[in-house]
Amino acid sequence: MPGLFITFEGGDGSGKSTQSALLAERLRGLGHEVVLAREPGGTELGVEIRHLVQHRRGHVAPRAEALLYAADRAHHVATVVRPALERGAVVVQDRYLDSSIAYQGAGRELDPEEVRDLSLWAAEGLLPDVTFLLDLDPAASRERLGATERVYDRLEEEGGDFPTRVREKYLGLAAAEPERFTVLDAALPAEALADAVAARVLPLLG
Repeated sequence: MPGLFITFEGGDGSGKSTQSALLAERLRGLGHEVVLAREPGGTELGVEIRHLVQHRRGHVAPRAEALLYAADRAHHVATVVRPALERGAVVVQDRYLDSSIAYQGAGRELDPEEVRDLSLWAAEGLLPDVTFLLDLDPAASRERLGATERVYDRLEEEGGDFPTRVREKYLGLAAAEPERFTVLDAALPAEALADAVAARVLPLLG
């Protein structure tokens, strides 16, 4: 497809939304059509699914959770991402299938390969051209989240070694696909991160 698909990954509080917005703003300033997206919740259906998986109080079986995320992904890719890429737009997205592998695979202790296969099936095999992993120590993440007013989020509430397992899985994914992943220190100032992101993306756009 003629477009460019860029995703941002990382733990909660790592700055994915900020960096996604900064990159979109920079690319629009250069004249590119940019679709700024997120998962879950990038469509009307996705908003409902997002509420179920993130804000519903009470237990949700891990496999059910993985299937709900996959359902959101299937609809979002079919109705938002693919049409944008096909017309040559740049899609900048906060979270994609690597989140499912890290959170449901490692965090929920499902089989990561099964989760990946499920996500790829839902997305009809679509992988990002570039993925930025904003790596942040879980303790720093908790400190950032604690300093803001946030609604209840089931995943953010997970304690124990859940955040550490998620982070380690992310780093493992990045090591396995160095041609797609760029790992950045999320503790750096937002401006420095934005410059590093732009340095990776702009050459791909000529």
